[in-house]
Amino acid sequence: MFYSINIGLSAIAIVLLLVIINAIKILREYQRGVVFTLGRFTGVKGPGLVFVIPVLQQMVRVDLRVVTMDVPSQDVISRDNVSVKVNAVVYFRVVAPDKAIIQVERYLDATSQLAQTTLRAVLGKHELDEMLSEREKLNFDVQQILDAQTDSWGIKVTNVEIKHIDLNENMVRAIARQAEAERERRAKVIHAEGEKQAAQALMEAAEILAAQPSALQLRYLQTLTQVAGDKSSTIVFPIPVDLLTSFLSKKSE
Repeated sequence: MFYSINIGLSAIAIVLLLVIINAIKILREYQRGVVFTLGRFTGVKGPGLVFVIPVLQQMVRVDLRVVTMDVPSQDVISRDNVSVKVNAVVYFRVVAPDKAIIQVERYLDATSQLAQTTLRAVLGKHELDEMLSEREKLNFDVQQILDAQTDSWGIKVTNVEIKHIDLNENMVRAIARQAEAERERRAKVIHAEGEKQAAQALMEAAEILAAQPSALQLRYLQTLTQVAGDKSSTIVFPIPVDLLTSFLSKKSE
């Protein structure tokens, strides 16, 4: 009889010990526990030591650290009907553990699917040139939309980065030809602008020389000196009448 009582007490002690062990939960600094009592939400606990009544209560752990999620490559058709493949990375974290568990099933999967559809929708509203040159603006637009739509899930989207915009080979060659044509156009414009400035300078110089005949004569003589410096043995050139007149007038004096 006494032996049977000892066995019973030992069994009860073991059961109580197991209950206590199962009731004790330890949550790390970056973890929170969403507690349900008989199926009803009763609070968020942690970090540290947490007691959960077995059978009556259940606890779901939630990680509060920033999640780095790769968005798989998406086929996007731009506004100018160019097909590209775009992938990105999304940074987010849980700020309301109760909402992340109660409001949505598997919030990680839900956020991933939402990021994919949002990426396609936002980039599809822009032309290819805008995708390539305004990536920061597109990142901000996608981040704002995701953050607004996941707010009810207790999730904060902190950043979105578009990693790659892949074009097919034909489109790459077309863009290269377009860039080459643009470079040629700019070179022609610069050359034409230089010709225009040179013509303007020559016109101003001609006006100055026309106003001062003596300066024109000096310029003529300077040109003759430059020509005489060449390796030609014989030089035939006309003498301006104005130059002779000026010379004869000085002789007569």
